[in-house]
Amino acid sequence: MASAQYKPVDKESSLKFTIGNFGFDVHGSFGGFLGSINFDPQNPAAGSFDVTIDASTINTDNSLRDKHLKEDSYFDVDNYPRIRFLSTKIAAKGGVFTMSGHLTIKGKSKNISFPFTASPADDGYLFKGSFKINRKDFGVGGTSTISNELEVVLNVHAAKV
Repeated sequence: MASAQYKPVDKESSLKFTIGNFGFDVHGSFGGFLGSINFDPQNPAAGSFDVTIDASTINTDNSLRDKHLKEDSYFDVDNYPRIRFLSTKIAAKGGVFTMSGHLTIKGKSKNISFPFTASPADDGYLFKGSFKINRKDFGVGGTSTISNELEVVLNVHAAKV
């Protein structure tokens, strides 16, 4: 099977995160998935992911906190409306794929790498993976009571274009 083009299905995809604040875990999510995915499980090295989310969709189930997180000291959604991941390498070993690429938040890019799975879906694939990042690498949050490290969990349903 040749490499095929897919696009994220926003309503069936999720990006969730967990970060500590005052010793408690705060959970949140983003939506607004857009982008293009080129994927062939038989030849992952030929694939690519270029996917963005809408930074203004941040949701922590607390409207006051969400408003604060959209401001310039956190995600600065007016100046940086999208968060982007662009893959640079996809590899496979033992049924698990590893993706490397550039994560860009607030105009700052950092190389990240994480394992993911690809399960066939009716019209494409369901990609699942998770990774940890340091919010300070992207200038998010300054000095505050929140942890520097947060975990991101991705579930992206991609449909054939």
